[in-house]
Amino acid sequence: MAVPGETRPEAAPIRNEFALERYRYILQQIHTVNENAYRFLALYQTLATALVSAALALFVGYRKWDLAPATARGGVIGLLALVTVVAAFTSTLIVVGALNWLDYRNEECDITDEVVGPGFRTRPRPGNFLRWYETYLLLFILVSVIAMWLIAAFFLLPAMR
Repeated sequence: MAVPGETRPEAAPIRNEFALERYRYILQQIHTVNENAYRFLALYQTLATALVSAALALFVGYRKWDLAPATARGGVIGLLALVTVVAAFTSTLIVVGALNWLDYRNEECDITDEVVGPGFRTRPRPGNFLRWYETYLLLFILVSVIAMWLIAAFFLLPAMR
């Protein structure tokens, strides 16, 4: 009868095979998390482009469509609010992906420390966030939303009289 915590010599190959399969799974998940950031950015770009195009169409055509300026301004503000919601959702997905990446990388380091030896893979440092592309995706989203609101506030909305 095996004592809990005791490893039998014949269990080592099975344990190593299990660790290898887990390691492969972790690497696949890290790859997926990396790809997802680009998918989320594409989602943001697509939806933001469509919503801003609708706002610009509203700005250009509200007189021809006999819409009151106040209604048209409300429509532009509503569309920009939707862009902001999409940006917040996309940013949340990117942040969650980065946190998942950190978790998977730490698990990868745990496995390699145990199977290969301590220090085989260095642990990720959140302080290196300036080297992560997610940081710059988030900055792009933030700057683009701010630019959209500023352009609307200073150019579009005042021109809708």
